[in-house]
Amino acid sequence: MPYEAKNFDHLLGTPGFSDQLLKNHFTLYQGYVTNTNKLADILDQMLKEGKTGTPEYAELKRRFGWEFNGMRLHEYYFGNMIKGGKELDKGSAFYKKLTDDFGSYENWEKDFKSTGTMRGIGWVVLYLDPIANRLFNTWINEHDLGHLAGSIPLLIMDVFEHAYMIDYGLKKADYIEAFFKAIDWSVVVNRFNNAPKVTL
Repeated sequence: MPYEAKNFDHLLGTPGFSDQLLKNHFTLYQGYVTNTNKLADILDQMLKEGKTGTPEYAELKRRFGWEFNGMRLHEYYFGNMIKGGKELDKGSAFYKKLTDDFGSYENWEKDFKSTGTMRGIGWVVLYLDPIANRLFNTWINEHDLGHLAGSIPLLIMDVFEHAYMIDYGLKKADYIEAFFKAIDWSVVVNRFNNAPKVTL
């Protein structure tokens, strides 16, 4: 069954994000969905034709992770945003876990934002390691590199230039401030609450 692009038009009008920037970003995301489906179909056909030992198959197989993660990370990213933002419930188990693991919410926020302002393109992901029950802020350089195996993404921030340059130029820190005002913390808390418990 092919993947279908989700509609995130409800984010249009989000303070700090021009409609032009968001529409461009939605189009880019839709391209990842299209390419994920194309690659899945081509790889399936090559398997049926016995072409799995070819260099073409190998390169397309490697490319699949880029397209799939580009699709899914954008869905997490747009999914944890809402026009006007939603505050974090300080009575939630997630808030307690965040403060336990980082010492304070402020420490976590400083680390997350600092990760986002590092030089380079990529993503910042707040991950839950369900085996150790531990939270990490992680830098992902490319869609398919840097993920923590088995960990669950809770909060995703896109820091590729397309996420902010139309509105902010090189002022990535200003974009990050706008992003924080648009976080839907109820979604993040729900991801945390629904995370499976895992043992090895």
